[in-house]
Amino acid sequence: MPLALFALTIAAYAIGTTEFVIVGLLPTVANDLHINLPLAGLIVSVYALGVTFGAPILTALTGRIERKPLLLGLMALFIIGNSMAALSPSYAPLLVARVLSAFAHGVFFSVGSTIAADLVPENRRASAIAMMFMGLTVAIVTGVPLGTFIGQTFGWRATFAAVAGLGIVAFVGILLLLPANLKKAPPASIREQIGVLASGRLLIVFAMTALGYGGTFVAFTFLASILQEVTGFAASAVSLILVVYGIAIAIGNVVGGRLANRNPVWALIWLFAAQAVVLVLFSFTAVSPWLAIPTLAALGFLSFANVPGLQLYVVQLARQVRPAAVDVASALNIAAFNLGIAAGAWVGGLVVESSLGLGATPWVGAILVVAALVLTLWSGALDRRSASATQAVSYAA
Repeated sequence: MPLALFALTIAAYAIGTTEFVIVGLLPTVANDLHINLPLAGLIVSVYALGVTFGAPILTALTGRIERKPLLLGLMALFIIGNSMAALSPSYAPLLVARVLSAFAHGVFFSVGSTIAADLVPENRRASAIAMMFMGLTVAIVTGVPLGTFIGQTFGWRATFAAVAGLGIVAFVGILLLLPANLKKAPPASIREQIGVLASGRLLIVFAMTALGYGGTFVAFTFLASILQEVTGFAASAVSLILVVYGIAIAIGNVVGGRLANRNPVWALIWLFAAQAVVLVLFSFTAVSPWLAIPTLAALGFLSFANVPGLQLYVVQLARQVRPAAVDVASALNIAAFNLGIAAGAWVGGLVVESSLGLGATPWVGAILVVAALVLTLWSGALDRRSASATQAVSYAA
């Protein structure tokens, strides 16, 4: 893999830490700011919505900027956002700070995915995307547990100060490792950008992404509370459990990328099916410390294994149906990932507030994943139909 990919991975690590560390800190933030757990869960949703709407809009607006200066500017915005979070005196300023960080997140991954795919041969593109997203998974293995420990020990504001420091490291990494002459696609016109949203084929994939990825977040958003209140673990044990969960995610990300290299649709079908089964299983095993840990490891493996396949699939499909707006399609898929997170966190909050309670969040999330599985089967059928039609035309010619 090219050295430039490591620069993207370093930045993804910093961004992944700030995105997911809040999961381990929700009980701490809720207690400190005197808010209930569903309201604290909105911190996750607001960040995800900032990525959802910021990614496509800002990607389109920054299309004429060279890639390296753009990425450096995004990391500067990331540092500012997390510094503001570290200084936030109350709930509202924290939400504003999270939105600023989210804007940097959305554009970075939409642009970074296409850069990663272009840096390697075609048969290694899914692995290259997985390499960049490995920063997210390593963040969950190390950054999230460490950030949770820092927040529980020194207060949640200290965690965001540490994340701002990670942003500085990422800024330097991009400055030193990323080449200045990165390939840049011509900026898409407004008509071409709207055309992406008018493509039924791409909309199906965006829905697959939102439902399949977001289904896990119905439970994952409140994982620290589930482990403490349902399973019975002490708060101090949550950080260690997050390490196990993160290691499983890292393995799943790599395996998922390799599975998706040949046929992303078939990889996604099997991964979504397994993910739904494990989520339902977690509804029953969460009450037992001995059963919850291996179930969480399986869930962690499956939660991110679908990411490379989903991102590769939308890039491949966009090159067929909207070749002039591949970056915009990539940005909208990043938006779909985060729309799924926002929806998952919101649905999880509703479940927690209802009579079903925390223990029901896994099986409710499984329903969303099953919906993604159905859409994947449909999209695969449409691909086969399109290929058959193309082949028939070729024979006729």
